[in-house]
Amino acid sequence: MSALRVSWLGHSTVVLDLDGVRLLTDPLLRPHAGLLRRIAPRPEEARWRGPDAVLISHLHHDHAELRSLRMLPDVPLMTSSPVAAWLAGKRLRGVAIGQGWTRVGTSEVEVRLVPAVHHHRPMPHRPNQAHGHLVRGPSAALWVAGDTSLYPEMSSLPEMAGRSIDVGLVPVWGWGPRLSQGHMTPSEAAAACGLAEAGHGIPVHWGTLHPPLVARFARGWLERPGEEFADALGRVAPDCQPVVMDPGESRDLL
Repeated sequence: MSALRVSWLGHSTVVLDLDGVRLLTDPLLRPHAGLLRRIAPRPEEARWRGPDAVLISHLHHDHAELRSLRMLPDVPLMTSSPVAAWLAGKRLRGVAIGQGWTRVGTSEVEVRLVPAVHHHRPMPHRPNQAHGHLVRGPSAALWVAGDTSLYPEMSSLPEMAGRSIDVGLVPVWGWGPRLSQGHMTPSEAAAACGLAEAGHGIPVHWGTLHPPLVARFARGWLERPGEEFADALGRVAPDCQPVVMDPGESRDLL
């Protein structure tokens, strides 16, 4: 059995099977998030069933979709204290973690928060904290960036992890023809992997969601970012191996 399997379910939803522990990131399990629609089929339940914990980066609707979260009612949602409190108010199992390591159950896998720069779209009805996660187990360490702009302190991530970063999951686009603030272009995401000295770079937050009717007229911007990220890694971070997947695809990395 692989020590690390990564399955991309579309947008920022990823299943991480690490050292016998299953983690699910920012689950979007339904066909849409508000007005945004999927260009690919919704994830099959067999692909995401049974997570030991869920990592929530922030409360924008495409990352904390309440109906999707209620499909996981008894699973700990590991996030910042204000976000955890808000989720608990929605009768979900929000678990506050911080910059110290928190163990997932009784396993050897641990999770901690790391910075993210994503404050351009404040919501009056939800806390606006945003962050990423570091995950480490006996076999590997992963950086789950969440939504963020590029920032220089990404170079400190290996020190925060206490070891090299084996895999970086980085956002490479948004969900419209224009990229809003608080996100990264494919080239910026490649630079982020270089700063973090990641061994593998996996692009997320692309090729999945679109506003109504837009995909009919501008499908190209949905499909290009993954390839552009891989090309950019070759230029700015050649030691980082690109792992570009289609929604629903899995890769064994260890």
